[in-house]
Amino acid sequence: MSQVEMFGIPHCDTIKKARKWLVAQAIDYQFHDYKKEGANRDFLTKWCAAKGWETLLNRRGTTWRKLPDDLKEDVDEDKAIHLMMENPSMIKRPVLVTSGGITVGFSPEIYQALFD
Repeated sequence: MSQVEMFGIPHCDTIKKARKWLVAQAIDYQFHDYKKEGANRDFLTKWCAAKGWETLLNRRGTTWRKLPDDLKEDVDEDKAIHLMMENPSMIKRPVLVTSGGITVGFSPEIYQALFD
């Protein structure tokens, strides 16, 4: 398998679970920290094309809930990408990029199927 990359925020509980799972399976990966490295338009555009912006935009988190109502209205892909670039905490976590594609979120069953 080629390079495995995980994108997220290190203090996120779901990220911690996913990282622990990868380590337990002895899977090498590179971690991209949105807080330090930001969210890049190119990879957000690619992920939206593969998974849909609705899948990537986390509307359940406090960052989304704290947005002014006018920013939450009329969201389309361009606006979602802009919001995620400005507020990387709004990107659903983790995003795992492997040779098999892009996976959003974590569950041991999904990760196991990816690496079998």
